[in-house]
Amino acid sequence: MLLLNVTQTSLPDVPLWASIPFAIMLLSIAVLPLIIEPWWERNRHKLIVALVLAIPTAIYLINQGFIQNLEHQILFDYVPFIVLLASLFVITGGIHLSGDIKAKPIINTLFIGIGYFLASIMGTTGAAMLLIRPIITTNQQRTYKAHTILFFIAAVANCGGLLTPLGDPPLFLLFLRGAPFTWFLHLLPEWAFVGTLLLVIYFIVDSYYYKKEHWVNLSADARQIEPIRITGKVNFIFLIGVILSVAFINPSYIAEMGDPNAHMWVKFLREIVLLLLISLSLYSTQKKVREQNKFSWRPIIEVAVVFLGIFITMVPTMLYLAKNAGSFGLTDPSQFYYAAGSLSAFLDNAPTAVAFHGVAVGLVNSGQGLAEIAGIPELLLKAIAMGAVFFGSMTYIGNGPNFMVKAIAEESGIKMPSFFGYMFKFSLIILLPIYILVQLLFL
Repeated sequence: MLLLNVTQTSLPDVPLWASIPFAIMLLSIAVLPLIIEPWWERNRHKLIVALVLAIPTAIYLINQGFIQNLEHQILFDYVPFIVLLASLFVITGGIHLSGDIKAKPIINTLFIGIGYFLASIMGTTGAAMLLIRPIITTNQQRTYKAHTILFFIAAVANCGGLLTPLGDPPLFLLFLRGAPFTWFLHLLPEWAFVGTLLLVIYFIVDSYYYKKEHWVNLSADARQIEPIRITGKVNFIFLIGVILSVAFINPSYIAEMGDPNAHMWVKFLREIVLLLLISLSLYSTQKKVREQNKFSWRPIIEVAVVFLGIFITMVPTMLYLAKNAGSFGLTDPSQFYYAAGSLSAFLDNAPTAVAFHGVAVGLVNSGQGLAEIAGIPELLLKAIAMGAVFFGSMTYIGNGPNFMVKAIAEESGIKMPSFFGYMFKFSLIILLPIYILVQLLFL
């Protein structure tokens, strides 16, 4: 067991009540879509909620002398976070995959497997949006297809993004806190283990449902074949540009970027390059490609306004967690794994990862020779990263792409389980046992 003690006397003292706006912000994200969905759907209303909670928090932080913490959170966490997500969103939105092939279990498994691999390269949102419509089209003649969407959410929209900071928002935020780009490749065994189990179980489940299909449906599926085609291929070049920018345009390779006295264009060189790639993608992609993808700015605007509120209101919480880390009783990687995972399942997994990183920062390793990454013991970073990414698939609200995939499936006439139906019929009986095995084998 990894034992930890606490030395945080030099950290600022922030009362717990200052975290109330952050708690309200997260509860709003989790609850309002369930009780007043039509009102919450409008980005203007999300912005109102974010500002109502963020502005008083910002005033409090400035009055208490925490302006540097607030400035760092906005400029060096929020801005890079949104620019990266926007670059992946715009560039992958310019790649259209079309076609209708035979919906055999092996084909569907291959679809999900490709998405699982691509999730770490183009992000879970990018991979999910690229593949969800083709897999729905491929299975349109089949009666039983909701299970395919459920496994797609788990594998492509969540677990597949574990290997790079591009894969999932919580990993990028951990990258911004000092985790090297290539460190996440150390999670390859866990990534491969979870992916293998998900694909094997899915193949068995889909084979069962395939045998239950009426022969008329299978005959229609066999007749309506259309080759897979990719348009907007130029965007793959821009996608490679995003990967290289995140990997190499950072203080590890360009020391001047970490200099507090450097010019702003140097500090934000990565973001400038990413904005340039966004512009090139918009200019070079044919309009009809984005129309085929039903591309809209609404989702990324939604992320921007919601996370503006999250990033500002979480500052007091981060300070409180770092100061009082020892009082939470978290001393073992498995505890961090389940704690981060449990909150990631019901709140957004990005702020959850940051919150538990804040807890870990307040803990000082009492042993000798244990490696530290991003300012915390490596085992704790591993536990937080896996808990946030994997458990984000436990509910529809654990990760942004989950609801997007569900909405697209329902627009296509696929009846999806309810919020609790998703948990009781899928995540608790399929995903949770897999995640428990991960903890037993790797932590």
